[in-house]
Amino acid sequence: MKGVYFLISTLAILASATFLVSASDPSPLQDFCVALNDTKSAEAVFVNGKFCKDPKLVNANDFFFSGLQNPRNTQNPLGSNVTAVNVDNLLGLNTLGISLARIDFAPNGLNPPHTHPRATEILVVLEGTLYVGFVTSNGDGNRLFTKVLNKGDVFVFPIGLIHFQLNVGQVNAVAFAGLSSQNPGVITIAKAVFGSQPPINPDVLAKAFQVDDNVVANLQKQFWYDNN
Repeated sequence: MKGVYFLISTLAILASATFLVSASDPSPLQDFCVALNDTKSAEAVFVNGKFCKDPKLVNANDFFFSGLQNPRNTQNPLGSNVTAVNVDNLLGLNTLGISLARIDFAPNGLNPPHTHPRATEILVVLEGTLYVGFVTSNGDGNRLFTKVLNKGDVFVFPIGLIHFQLNVGQVNAVAFAGLSSQNPGVITIAKAVFGSQPPINPDVLAKAFQVDDNVVANLQKQFWYDNN
């Protein structure tokens, strides 16, 4: 009888593990799956939201991107510019679970509070001084973790948490970020809440932020710049 109970318990654990595995992104079962924009190809295989290029037609350029050494234009309301390198512009990243970004900051430039719903981010400062931080979830009390980073410093932003970077130096700053997804996604909080299309009902936002309807209406009329 004990053997039967042990077998049932083992099967239950295996079933739970199988469920957990199936709930996550699949691991690649081949060396690579270079994304293919031509969905009519007879050789295409659909993986991770992209069609795979015939492996025999893959070449070095499918894994290559250039230009990140060039400073980006930060003359915008935020004073920052994010240059993402993900599966949309580097097709060889498909199924590999990684991407990166260059972030340029003017003095006092801000990469505003945002989240990456599908990725953890690790940031390294190449030039300048950045004030960075993230806020934990409601269940953890919305604690704020901040740090001032100088050249060569590294900071990690856990997956899905709201985070930001502000240039607190007197000169331009540059940082590079690695992200644990081929397509991490980005949700800029202010833009998503006050610049959604169509707009969120002002009554919802007025009550959520505990402000007057006129304040919400004014915020929804503004142009919310996207630095990505």
